[in-house]
Amino acid sequence: MHLEGLEMIAVLVVLALFVKVLEQFGLFEPGQEDSIEDEFELSTVCHRPEGLEQLQGQTKFTKKELQVLYRGFKTECPSGVVDEDTFKQIYSQFFPQGDSSMYAHFLFNAFDTDHNGSVSFENFVMGLSVILRGTVDDRLNWAFNLYDLNKDGCITKEEMLDIMKSIYDMMGKYTYPSVRDDSPQEHVETFFQKMDKNQDGVVTIEEFIESCQKDENIMKSMQLFENVI
Repeated sequence: MHLEGLEMIAVLVVLALFVKVLEQFGLFEPGQEDSIEDEFELSTVCHRPEGLEQLQGQTKFTKKELQVLYRGFKTECPSGVVDEDTFKQIYSQFFPQGDSSMYAHFLFNAFDTDHNGSVSFENFVMGLSVILRGTVDDRLNWAFNLYDLNKDGCITKEEMLDIMKSIYDMMGKYTYPSVRDDSPQEHVETFFQKMDKNQDGVVTIEEFIESCQKDENIMKSMQLFENVI
């Protein structure tokens, strides 16, 4: 595994994996439009989502897109919420050769904005709106929040190492047999050399966004997800 091209993988992987999540929820399949709004408003699931109009105002999805999203979400999650174990199961299907549980844990916490141990349809669609339809700054802010594990406003080397280790665990040594045990640490050092402009040992949101915006590969990757749904 080469350092080149992987030093920013922690920024990019969340976006790439989301395409897999969308496929899991059946969002690439043509859907029927009959009575979807009735299902949305009158659902008997444990968690009843907010009205379509309200969510439409809070996200960058159209009413029709929200209907399709809700149908897929309800099919996969009949209770109306996703718990962390379900989230981990979804990701384990995509990475059977590795252990995706820790990365899924970090990603779940980024979606669980209410910090109540579950991701509702509202949580899901709000995060999805940022990732797929948000501005570059919106997306980078979301990614920064994912990597800022203790939510103190900066990313430490310890936090980034935890993220990198979770990515290596998820990819598995079957995929990358040449991975050395010290490879995650090397990537963290490379990440901080690029991001930590004032060399104070932490990466702030300002440093993170500025560095990402200057990285051509990251900017190109952002464009890949603009027309997913």
